[in-house]
Amino acid sequence: MDNKDSNYISSLLNDEKVLDKNEIVGLLNVVNGSEDFYSILCKADELTRSEFNNKGIIFAQIGLNAEPCSVNCKFCSMGEKHYSLDTSWRKSVEEVLVEIGDLVEKGIDDLFLMTTADYPIDEYLRIGMEVRKVLPGDVRLVANIGDFDVDVARQLKEVGFTGIYHINRLREGIDTEVNTETRLKTLAAIASENLELYYCVEPIGPEHSYEEIADEIIRARDNNVSVMAVMRRIPVKGTPLFDKGQISARELAKIGAVSRIASRPKRAMNAHEVTPMTLICGVNQLYAEYGANPRDHLSVTEKSRGYCVEDVKKLLLDAEYEV
Repeated sequence: MDNKDSNYISSLLNDEKVLDKNEIVGLLNVVNGSEDFYSILCKADELTRSEFNNKGIIFAQIGLNAEPCSVNCKFCSMGEKHYSLDTSWRKSVEEVLVEIGDLVEKGIDDLFLMTTADYPIDEYLRIGMEVRKVLPGDVRLVANIGDFDVDVARQLKEVGFTGIYHINRLREGIDTEVNTETRLKTLAAIASENLELYYCVEPIGPEHSYEEIADEIIRARDNNVSVMAVMRRIPVKGTPLFDKGQISARELAKIGAVSRIASRPKRAMNAHEVTPMTLICGVNQLYAEYGANPRDHLSVTEKSRGYCVEDVKKLLLDAEYEV
């Protein structure tokens, strides 16, 4: 890239610049390992360190069930057409409360309760209510469930959920059996109740174009994202997209940096799965995972792919974040 091009990249990294789609794609097209590549990473890191007061944030997520899911995402180990987990189960509220007590003692900022799309909402609300009773007031409670309407959004808020993880996935309706229109209705329901939005560009694979990625970065920004993330697809044996492979950690770092710069989340930036390299590209938040995980073949991910709270804390401290 010549000096003219580098000057253009520098102009896009201006703090006051609201990037359009072509400009975001331009940043994503920067060659990995080039001088401009490191300028992008540096800018994202600088924004996070200054705007988020150098705070490292720990999220914990508990998968409440390991069961076949009718949405049949082609990258997920729990799709009913290609169920790839070693067993199936559903946690009781008593089991969940025991796990939460341990997580709170170790120190977490936000707690996510994740289910498959078919999980009964009444049961989910009941568990959420019991969890909120034992969760310290300064720990946010976040729902990661299927699509829902305004009435369910209101109920989630009433029982104590403070935010929702919800997204339009890459190639929605092609690699999944749900459409973008349904996802957008849920995003509108979240906004209607002023619930905090957690968004992610995912699951990124080698086949996805920068234009597709830019669309989701802009969607997150347009939906007033509070916590932003990028996630690379993990090939799970037995799933239809297994042979597509995965992007590199360096590519994930670049996408994470561009997402951080372009979406300007209010509270935190994440890259997933946990990749130490991304901690120099504006990422200040990591996940500890327990229970079922759609990127794993074992239904108890803390014994496999999932990081524990202690490991996440060590990584954030090693990156010189305050936790």
